Amino acid sequence: MTQQTASAPATGPPGADPPAPDPREPLADLFADLKSSPDGLSSREAARRLIVHGPNSLVRRGGRRWPGELARQFTHPLALVLALAALLAGVTGSLSLAVAIVVVIVLNAVFAFVQEAQAEKAVEALAAFLPDRARVIRDGKEQEVAAGDLVPGDLLVLEEGERVCADARLSTGSLEVDLSALTGESVPVYRAADLLDTEGPLLYSRDVVFSGTVCTGGQAHAVVTATGMLTELGKVAALSQRVQQDESPLEHQVKRVAWLIAAVGLGVAVAFVPLGLVAGLSIAAAISFAIGLLVANVPEGLLPTITLALAVGVRDLAKRGAVVKRLSAVEALGSTTVICTDKTGTLTENRMKITRLWTLTATVEPDTATPDAGGPDTGQLPPSIDALIRSAALCTTATLSPDPALPAHGDPTEIALLEMASDLGRALDPAERDRRRHTLFPFAPRLKLMSTIDRAGEDQEGWTAHVKGAPEEVLARSRSVLDGDDDRPLTARDRTAIGKVVEDYAGQGLRVLAIARRESTAGEPAADDRATIEDGLCLLGLVAMLDPPRPHVAAAIEQAHRAGIRVHVVTGDNGLTAAAIARRVGIGTGPKGTRVITDAALGTLSEADLDALLNSGQELVFARSAPEVKLRIADALRAQGQVIAMTGDGVNDAPALRRADIGIAMGRSGTDVAREAATMVLTDDDFATIIAAIEAGRRVYDNVRKFILYIFSHLLPEIVPFLVFALCGGLVPLPLTVMQILAIDLGTDTLPALALSREPAEPGLMDRPPRKRTDGVIDRALLVRAWAFIGMISATLVMAGYFLTLTRAGWHPGDPVGAHTPLHHDYLQASTTAWLGIVACQIGTAFAARTDHASLRSVGFFTNRALLAGIGFTLLFAAAVIYLPPVQSLFGTAALGPAELATVAPFPFIVWGADELRRARRRRRTAVPRPTTRSE
Repeated sequence: MTQQTASAPATGPPGADPPAPDPREPLADLFADLKSSPDGLSSREAARRLIVHGPNSLVRRGGRRWPGELARQFTHPLALVLALAALLAGVTGSLSLAVAIVVVIVLNAVFAFVQEAQAEKAVEALAAFLPDRARVIRDGKEQEVAAGDLVPGDLLVLEEGERVCADARLSTGSLEVDLSALTGESVPVYRAADLLDTEGPLLYSRDVVFSGTVCTGGQAHAVVTATGMLTELGKVAALSQRVQQDESPLEHQVKRVAWLIAAVGLGVAVAFVPLGLVAGLSIAAAISFAIGLLVANVPEGLLPTITLALAVGVRDLAKRGAVVKRLSAVEALGSTTVICTDKTGTLTENRMKITRLWTLTATVEPDTATPDAGGPDTGQLPPSIDALIRSAALCTTATLSPDPALPAHGDPTEIALLEMASDLGRALDPAERDRRRHTLFPFAPRLKLMSTIDRAGEDQEGWTAHVKGAPEEVLARSRSVLDGDDDRPLTARDRTAIGKVVEDYAGQGLRVLAIARRESTAGEPAADDRATIEDGLCLLGLVAMLDPPRPHVAAAIEQAHRAGIRVHVVTGDNGLTAAAIARRVGIGTGPKGTRVITDAALGTLSEADLDALLNSGQELVFARSAPEVKLRIADALRAQGQVIAMTGDGVNDAPALRRADIGIAMGRSGTDVAREAATMVLTDDDFATIIAAIEAGRRVYDNVRKFILYIFSHLLPEIVPFLVFALCGGLVPLPLTVMQILAIDLGTDTLPALALSREPAEPGLMDRPPRKRTDGVIDRALLVRAWAFIGMISATLVMAGYFLTLTRAGWHPGDPVGAHTPLHHDYLQASTTAWLGIVACQIGTAFAARTDHASLRSVGFFTNRALLAGIGFTLLFAAAVIYLPPVQSLFGTAALGPAELATVAPFPFIVWGADELRRARRRRRTAVPRPTTRSE
């Protein structure tokens, strides 16, 4: 089966597709509806149908309209703000700065476009689930054809190890099929032509197989009922295409911030024109300085700083085993309130493992048992356990690979039995097993049994039947039980005791098999009658197994709970099993416990009932969940304002992964479909990495707030000089020029702001509840700290330095300071002192912004070396602006003497010290330090 990209489905003319027949109708009627037969189609008829139905391929509806999507990146509010800044820089004569800002806009737009393009491959990856070739019966004989050439009515030939490449109804034979990619079932299911299901979900019909699933055993013929986008796999692909990803909390908040900045800047600039005219300025001067105010209000470095800060977070997460495909997802992780996790392959290892061996006289846990050193014939295990292991291993068809790095072949349950035998020093030689086998009765779902008959040996007569299956069926056919070394009759009391053991194991979420044997009597031939062989058995014991939880999952769940994050299990597996696994890893162990909701029960719930259930505070297990159900759960949680991280690894998870705020796929065990649909891929398949990613997301969010605080804190010192000049009607010369402001915003600002994005987390980051989706990255507390506290202190210091330098030179209000006047050089020095004062206050602000609550000492002065390097660059840049003649002429500065430098030197310590005292007072007031998400 192949994959196409087209503007419309490749299925012939619109409306040409005939409706697909019901695959569960009587087989004779199905062949009639498909105009086929048990002998398949002719090659000529198959070719004609290929034209009518189109290729057996997954079609991507509509190609990427990249010009429009790329253009959309340039209309982002912050991009528009930067474009306005570039325009103003050009108007003020700084063409090089205007070009630089345009380059930043283009780079950000292209980078964002490339990131979004990566998320468009989910449907393409579905093709990897489909084989290139298929075996069919055409013209009355078996032949191999391209999978893309399959058509409805074709007769498929299926056997162990093959992947099904179209939806089909079994016509003869039986199969065991791994449906985990579609349903989440951790155990292969039995499908047979004689098992008829006419009701219930199609995916659970016992006579139908589906595209993209794998045969793990058996042989069968199946008539194709649906191909391409009409298969269940194709429906998942179509659903994935229809699901749209909403913008992340940070994307939404950054847009709000951008519009706020633009509105404030334009409002101040427009208001300044009449204010300047009233103060006595000329119309030209008022408009010119209004432009200067707008430039001062626009933080040119904000967008690239946020982008690069998120990129740093992406790189750090990649080192920890989490590949993030969308930058804004890093921040969204930090606001996660609910994790909806799959069970199979996510909480568990997606493999069966034997956990208990039980007989009347002994119980062994293989993980704690010690294999003997003397070989398989002698050892430390009780004789009854030895007998149980031997019969369980002989009643298999699976084989283990001699190379541990290569996968085993066969049914996962049988693989688990063989691995258990090997781990306990009772390894079975598959060749010897098969050589001695006389008869095999495969697993029959109606009987719930599998049996083998083995010869006693080359020089021995007789045989032994080994039986495994459902405990109730094996018990019903047993007449004796192994008690130590000997058999004895099975009593009613024995049956009751064994039933209680089975019930107890099942309540723990374990799958239980009973193992029995029957030895031939002297001269008894091996019967071909299965009922005879499987009667009069001797019960050996029970084998309990489960799909084990992944290591470290329990610790990760505990961390999630401490961080105020709820964890729901959304799985296609059995509810009892899923609930047991959930309890094992700590889900639903709180006072409100957990509750199992089946797909059928969920279908009866109204939207209000579902909302109430999700608001109950319980951690829930949603069992037997179809893809549409996962979408409903995700939508209900999002409607409540929750930020959802949805994990998954199967094809059936793709739509929900795209719909969630954060779709998380497993990199090793996950399917390509899930990896392409997800926002984040765990390369180590470790659930604990999700919690590490959430911690990183919280740290990134806090650091974004830190550099926004840093950037906003010097907006007021940049605006106040213009307001003083305007309100004084020109009596006070302009303390700053537009070029000097741009030198701050694009010169001394960027590197320290970027360095704040690498700030380590404050203590207690994961001990606080998640922030709300509606919490803004910029709030009143941050603005008060930035403008009313740090900004006001900085503006006061800057203007004090400016006036002190002027008055030392003998200036009085109204004195001329223009070119060729005696005070001109002194004015340039005063203006340069004001500019350097802002730079000095920035340094103090950078250290103050490093913590929101804790003292700088508690996080370490030297722990952010990137910030120290950024401040070093700032000082070098400031020295160049002040002391290099070519740069002096560009920015209107003059060399400063010791007196001016001494005036500015204390500014960083005053700013940082004042904020340090504010935080110390806050800590004393709260008595116990508590990390918060807001600055005050």
